[in-house]
Amino acid sequence: MNGRPTPCSPREIASLFLFEKLSPEQLGHLCREGRVERFEPGPVYTEGDPATCFYVMIEGTVVLSRRVGGDDVEVSRTSQRGVYAGAMQAYLGDQVPQTYTNSMRVTEPTRFFVLPADSFADIMREWFPMAAHLLEGLFFGSKNTQRAIGQRERLLALGSLSAGLTHELNNPAAAAVRATATLRERVGKMRHKLAHISQGQYSRETIADLIEIQERTVERVAKATALSPLEASDREDELADWLDDHDIAEGWRLAPTFVQAGLDTDWLEQVAAAVTEDILPAAIGWLNYTVETELLMDEIADSTTRISHLVDAAKQYSQLDRAPYRVVDVHELLDSTLLMLSGKIGPRVRVVKDYDRSLPEVPAYPAELNQVWTNLVDNAVFAIGSTGGEGTLTVRTAREGDRLLVEFRDTGPGVPADIRGRIFDPFFTTKPVGEGTGLGLDISWRIVVNKHHGSLQVESAPGDTRFQVLLPLTSPEAGTVPEADVNAEPDTAEESV
Repeated sequence: MNGRPTPCSPREIASLFLFEKLSPEQLGHLCREGRVERFEPGPVYTEGDPATCFYVMIEGTVVLSRRVGGDDVEVSRTSQRGVYAGAMQAYLGDQVPQTYTNSMRVTEPTRFFVLPADSFADIMREWFPMAAHLLEGLFFGSKNTQRAIGQRERLLALGSLSAGLTHELNNPAAAAVRATATLRERVGKMRHKLAHISQGQYSRETIADLIEIQERTVERVAKATALSPLEASDREDELADWLDDHDIAEGWRLAPTFVQAGLDTDWLEQVAAAVTEDILPAAIGWLNYTVETELLMDEIADSTTRISHLVDAAKQYSQLDRAPYRVVDVHELLDSTLLMLSGKIGPRVRVVKDYDRSLPEVPAYPAELNQVWTNLVDNAVFAIGSTGGEGTLTVRTAREGDRLLVEFRDTGPGVPADIRGRIFDPFFTTKPVGEGTGLGLDISWRIVVNKHHGSLQVESAPGDTRFQVLLPLTSPEAGTVPEADVNAEPDTAEESV
């Protein structure tokens, strides 16, 4: 501190609105317990230091700032006499950490009435016992209320995610069940067809040729490439004509299956060359069951793979079996969140991923970053929905100096300029009643700023709103884990300056 003591006048401090109702005896007690100090331009106290004094400005100009990431961001500047800051919560004693929650500096020679924190606490409890109890109840009550509503916000998000995950899991699970039932039927028919072939007057060479063709057919199915609708239609017509020309019944039904498997008329000609004309229909039918069996197994494999990916995404999102703090690839976190929210995003919102894959991994609390992504994606989808439901959500990553940028850009109506400064305030929301608690962005801000020492900011214009998260590429202190509590309450009273 650079303060220089000057005489304390009870009459002078009585002119400050904070003390104007005090008696002469109380004013005299304040002057005995405290002091008047003059500060030259520069710092008065620093955020995070032990809160030893309560400051009331008599004259001058004071600036309050808070540390965001590695920068000090100005939050208040005033020349109003009587404004106060410092050890505002001294009356709570050891119930809360007694540290300065912001930094204060003066820009011109400034005088303060300075009261030691212990004296301020004793005066509050002795002169205003009822007020001290009320303030204590208000402080812890609001803290508990905010924590309870924050938990409810998380439960609501979890319920929404669970519903979306259930929907996403239902589709591949139902497809796998259908494909399994159909596969059982096809395998039964294939056994019946094989028995029919084996009972016929077929040479061993003919059966060997059919088995060879079957093996080559399986290989072609595995390597089949997707055709355009026009190409598929043309090939189906060719195959159907070939089957009709060779008196194969229901060629129109077999052709689409063969086309899906990547087969063509050349393949049919190979089958025809391997068997006599009288057993060609039975051979084609048997190979059709082979093709259908392979396609059904591919469908089952695809469905179960999708289920596995969804489960992996859920684990990644919730960070089960993971350390709470570790080095992570933000792209994995973003992908798992977008997959978990795909049901809520819906088909009318186009998601564009503009990732810089060369970015390094960063030290973070991954489960809590996923909560940030969830809140920002949810807000973007809601904003797009308010304009008719169709739009684009762009998720971009990039490097900005020594920090990693994650940007969520939506084509919604934008955030009006008159409320842009309030959107990170607790309980402030623009959503209809019942659709939001106003804590999503507040929680996100605390996670990014308090716990990760990063920054969260917004740039907005109609059709182009961007929420930008900036995270340090390295831990604040090499080899250490950030210890800031994301649920810690900001000392808003200190910002009354």
